[in-house]
Amino acid sequence: MPFKPHPPCLSASTDAPATAGPAVAPEPGAPGAAFSPLYRQIKGLILQSLDRGEWKPGEAIPSELDLAARFKVSQGTVRKAIDELAADNILLRRQGKGTFVATHHEDRVRFRFLRLAPDDGQHARSRSRFLECRRLRAPAEVAKALELRAGDSVVLVRRVLSFGEIPTVIDEIWLPGSLFRGLTAERLAEYKGPMYGLFESEFGVRMIRADEKIRAVPAGAPEAELLDIEAGTPLLQVERISFTYGDRPVEMRRGLYLTSRYHYRNSLN
Repeated sequence: MPFKPHPPCLSASTDAPATAGPAVAPEPGAPGAAFSPLYRQIKGLILQSLDRGEWKPGEAIPSELDLAARFKVSQGTVRKAIDELAADNILLRRQGKGTFVATHHEDRVRFRFLRLAPDDGQHARSRSRFLECRRLRAPAEVAKALELRAGDSVVLVRRVLSFGEIPTVIDEIWLPGSLFRGLTAERLAEYKGPMYGLFESEFGVRMIRADEKIRAVPAGAPEAELLDIEAGTPLLQVERISFTYGDRPVEMRRGLYLTSRYHYRNSLN
């Protein structure tokens, strides 16, 4: 929803005085279809500006005072909205410098989506070997997960991720073809940064959250060959749907993790 200079009134809330400002619908799944706290409405408006590209990854957003004037709410309401966005790793506060749009090129954000941690605490250098990158028509399961029509174009990427030259992860990644025109195996192989950093900087697609399902599976013969292990070795299978702004799914990923030296790390808040 585009920002308007003279918007209608925000819903009343107890965290700030009722003031003029733009209305925004409650977040999906939020209790109460007709009411959303004022700071959540401001959070939604900031997310809309990020989605439109008003502030790019790595750029500073306006100050709390400027945003409060823009949205016609108190500075405290804006601060509470920014606090939540910072907790979600969508924005980053830098002491004495301001608040910036998070980028996948920063370790703090980069490792949000790589949850595999070494048992000994020693992080080895990672290397990706890309097995294929090709365009094809979306299988029904992939189309459903990415909210595409059956038969829409998708990009399939398969890779082996090694740590300290030891093959550890097999990834099968499905991406909407319309968003990733020009993605090739050569481009992936020559890029030296994180894959999500490539998606962000060259395709304008930023992952901000993900849903995962995890189960234990035995390695089949093809997986065993790629990971240099025996068939039947236990692997951790991680199925992930990644979302960008507006809760739009933009990646379906299946990963097989060898956990003889690593564990899957998570924090519950």
